This record gives sequence, structure tokens and C-alpha cells, in this order.
Amino acid sequence: MISVQLPDGSKRQFDRPVTVAEVAASIGTGLAKAALAGRVGQGADAKVVDTSYRIEQDTPLAIITDKDAAGLEVIRHSTAHLLAYAVKELFPEAQVTIGPVIENGFFYDFSYKRPFTPEDLIAIEIKMGELAKKDERVERRVLPRDEAVAYFKSLGEHYKAEIIASIPANEDVSLYREGQFEDLCRGPHVPSTGKLKHFKLMKVAGAYWRGDHRNEMLQRIYGTAWASKEELAQYLHMLEEAEKRDHRKLGRELDLFHIDEHSPGTVFWHPKGWSVWQEVEQYMRRVYRDNGYKEVKGPQILDQSLWEKTGHWGKYRDNMFTTESEKRDYALKPMNCPGHILIFKQGIKSYRELPLRFGEFGQCHRNEPTGGLHGIMRVRGFTQDDGHIFCTEGQILQECADFTALLQKVYKDFGFTDIIYKVATRPEARIGSDEAWDKAENALMESLRRSGCEFEIAAGEGAFYGPKVEYTLKDALGRQWQCGTIQVDPNMPERLGAEYVDETGERRTPLMLHRAIVGSLERFIGILVEQHAGALPAWLAPVQAVVMNITDDQAAYAQEVAKTLQKQGLRVECDLRNEKITRKIREHSMQKVPFLLVVGDKEKANGAVAVRARGNQDLGVMSLADFQSKIASDIANRV
Repeated sequence: MISVQLPDGSKRQFDRPVTVAEVAASIGTGLAKAALAGRVGQGADAKVVDTSYRIEQDTPLAIITDKDAAGLEVIRHSTAHLLAYAVKELFPEAQVTIGPVIENGFFYDFSYKRPFTPEDLIAIEIKMGELAKKDERVERRVLPRDEAVAYFKSLGEHYKAEIIASIPANEDVSLYREGQFEDLCRGPHVPSTGKLKHFKLMKVAGAYWRGDHRNEMLQRIYGTAWASKEELAQYLHMLEEAEKRDHRKLGRELDLFHIDEHSPGTVFWHPKGWSVWQEVEQYMRRVYRDNGYKEVKGPQILDQSLWEKTGHWGKYRDNMFTTESEKRDYALKPMNCPGHILIFKQGIKSYRELPLRFGEFGQCHRNEPTGGLHGIMRVRGFTQDDGHIFCTEGQILQECADFTALLQKVYKDFGFTDIIYKVATRPEARIGSDEAWDKAENALMESLRRSGCEFEIAAGEGAFYGPKVEYTLKDALGRQWQCGTIQVDPNMPERLGAEYVDETGERRTPLMLHRAIVGSLERFIGILVEQHAGALPAWLAPVQAVVMNITDDQAAYAQEVAKTLQKQGLRVECDLRNEKITRKIREHSMQKVPFLLVVGDKEKANGAVAVRARGNQDLGVMSLADFQSKIASDIANRV
């Protein structure tokens, strides 16, 4: 007898080996129809398998449907194969390479004699729909490696043959067939193509074979797939909204910044954009000051010998910008940590000085690949709100709890209240004792519990020297942005010889906590622009108010109003152009200015202003003093 234990704890007995599909059918016809795959085993040993998988011994089993995250991944994986099937049907000479699942969808790379056109994409998507409607069975078979290589060579699929040839000779490989198309794949896949109903092809891009720029440029077709028509529509709507909010588009329209080919991966900040930058930086500077951080400033260029000691020269050199002077090699710093340790080492430190918190708005440079650059979100030159806390093992818990509370307040002030917390724990390859790892991991987890945070465990994703907490915020469209982090590091202080004198007079190595809240200021400002669709709250807006006259008779009064507000510390402009007031209002509204102040003869006579708030809200006429109070309140409340 074979016993299959279901997630609810119940068991089903079978007198012979049974497939996942048969187990599902024994439970009910509805589940049998909905089944996409199964999960056998439990814990670290659990694996997702096809519904045709034969169960030959007692095992826990969960039937996976499109309601499960794993089911959605199976749908996307199978839709990538459906894409390749359609391409081969329409363009038989095209060669298939790889087609993995990615966030929200999938892609597949092809080698073809000419570029795919938008019309090709439409035709491919239509063909995918036709193939899906055939509801063809998806069948798995296993071949020895060399036999699989010969098979794909006989089909003219040389890329696929090359992939299989790189697999160890003693390993078998699995292939999946649907209709006339067969592809190399580990699986699992949906039982039949009829399960694939809600998908859309998005775009074509270039991609080097195996990610190497020395190889042939392939064509990568991106697509998305969902469990329901509603989810697909919702996702496509989100993409439309995201396009409207694209920080690169808004950066041009609002005259905030630009990226120039003369310095790829760095940002040219315009006056308005730099105003936003300064507001963010000065806010974070106050956060430093009010929470016990001492602001420091380290040099941009540091000697090769330092990077050798930290390990970066051996492992990270290709991502560093290097230079040479007087027969010495240097690198532009990709991070601020070593500089902070060198500052810590100046003078003897006592345990009484710990925790010692350094903060720096440190400009870093990393030689990111050109293809990975993205507006101000992914750049080569960036500034971090970087901080390092030098402390003892016993101080980790309190420092992390305080940091989490501080981060929550900062994110709330910037308009983000939905935060995901993740603790990345010890990897297999690591340094330090299990006892030290236990203490560090427990301290991070307990600090989150004290802050009332539910958190995920990212097993094995910590650095080789210590665990970390990653803080991911959700924006107005539900997109996730990992910005903040706090990381335990005993390694770098030891490598660079940082010490303090403990209570007994002995010299000890401090722990260092790497921490950042906004992370890269460039990226965070890009997130803010997209979060608010360019309509930044009054406290952040590059221009907080514009004063406009109706005729020349009010020009002097408009200037007087603007000067009064500027003395209040507000960022105010005065528009005295000889244009219709409706045009002025329209133009400044398009610039997403929070407040438009119109002055005519009545306002001039009464020392008042007619106020329009962003979003075409008419707040009516109010005294200048009342408007000053209102905007001061909005700024103080960060709305």
C-alpha cells in the first residue's frame, strides 16, 4: 500500500503506484480539472512535479492549482514553451535557446535571420492562442545526454545541443513535447496547452547568447501570463500607469534631470531636480543628527592595497573604476565602509564610546554594464545615505530595533507605509562560528519582533560574513523596491584592524552594522517621482508655489507676495508674462506645482491671493497670512 498525506493531514491509501493526477481525481473531479502540478515531500526536500509524476512510496502531497504561487510559475514556464512552439510553427528556421520564468512573466531567446517586427509579435501571439485551444497533451520523456545532443543536432537546433553538451556526460536530461514541438526542460509543466489562456507578448529586445557580449546577439521576446483574465487586465493596467509615471519621462517634462551620452550612468541634475535632491538630503541629515550619528566624509579615491585587504580587488575589480598615479593603482570607491573603518581607527577607542555611529552622504561609483543602466534608478555614480555602527555583540539587538523604528518613520514621511521585512540568514559558505551566527540572526529577528514586524526568512541569502535585514517598500502601484538594509559584519573591521579597548583593558574587534534607509539617493528620488506621478508633496516639490498676475497693474503686488513667501523659506516663482491667466494656470498645472496664486485688482486691494491647489482644486480667496499658515502646515505634516 502507498499512503499519500494531504495538506489537511488526511491520508489516502492506494494499492499501486499512482500519479498526481490520479490522486487529484480521487479527491474530486473539480480538483482533477484544476490540477496543474503537485508538490511531493516536505520542507527542504519538497519538489514541484508534473501531474503525470508517479508516486511509488509514502509521501506528503499537495495538489497545485492556479490559486498557488507555484501554479502561476508553472503557467508562466509552460507559456514560455508555448511561445517557442508558436515561433517554430511560424518561423521554422528560427533556433530556440532558453526561456525562463521572470518576475510577472517569462522570456524566450531566439536566433533568426532577421529582427522580429511588431507585426510578427501579433502573429506569434495569435498562433499561441490557436495552439492553446488545441489542448494538446504536454508529455515528458528522458534521454541520455549524448542521445539528446544528437537528437537536437538532427533538428538543426545547435544552441540547444550546445546547452545539453555542457551537462555532465553521465546525466540524463528531460524533454517536454506538445504537438510537433519538443524542448529541453527540467519541468514541471501544465498537463496540456489548454491550461494556458491568459497571456500577452510584451516586447522584443536584444540579448547576447549566454550573456556574453562576444557571442551572437539573439532576439528576446518577453511575455506575461496570469491565472485569470482579470489578473492579466489588472497587470496591463498597472503597466500603463507605470509608463505614465516613468521617472525618465517625468524627469524631462518637469525639467528635473537628464542623462547624457558624455557620461553614461551618471546624472545631470537641473535646478529643479537638485532642489528635490537637497530636500531629501537635508531631511536625512536631520535624521542623522537627531539619532546620534556623527556625519563624516571620506575620499573618493583609495589605494589598491586597501581594496586588497577588504577582498574587493580580487572579487569585485571588474566593477570598479580604477586609475593610476605615480606608479600607484587606485580605485574610485564602490562603497563607503572601508573609509569609515579608517576613520574609526584614528585614536584609541573605548568600549564606553560604543555604539559609535558614523553617517555619510558618500558618492560611490560602480562599473555597471551599459545594458543594465536605467534612468536614475540604475546608475554608475550614486550617493548613499550610508551609515555604519560600531558596536559590541550585546548591542546589536537594540541598535537594530532602533534602526527599524527610525526607518519606518522616514518611509512614512516620504509617503510609504507598506514595508516588507526579510531576514537573510547564513549561507553554506561562510566564516565565523555557528554560535556567533545564532546570536546575530536571533538579534535581527528579535529586533523586528520588538518593532511589531512580521518578517520572511530568506534562508542562505546572507553574506558570507553575516546576516542582514532587507526592507522593501511598496509603491502606489504595488511594485516592490528594496531600499533599506542593516547588516551584521565582523569581517571587514577585523580585516582592516579596527579595535576598541574593553572593560578589562583588552583590545577587541568591534562588530560593524552596515545600514542605509533610502539607499541610493538617485534611485530613491526616481522612486519618489514615480510614486507621486511627478506631483511631489509640497515639502518636496521643487517649486512650491507660483504667483501670477492677471494684468500689469498687479505685477508689483505679485512680486511683493513672492518675496514675502520666499522670506518664509518657500520655493516660489513669479510669472509676470503678458499671457492670459488661463494659459499660465494650465502651464504651471502641467508642471505639477502644489499651489497657484492668482492676484487681480481685488486681491491687490485686500492683501489677499486666490489659491488653486494641485488637481484643479479652487481653495478660494484668502489673506496672504492665511495662505502662509496653510502651506506651512502642509509642509510640517509632509502632505
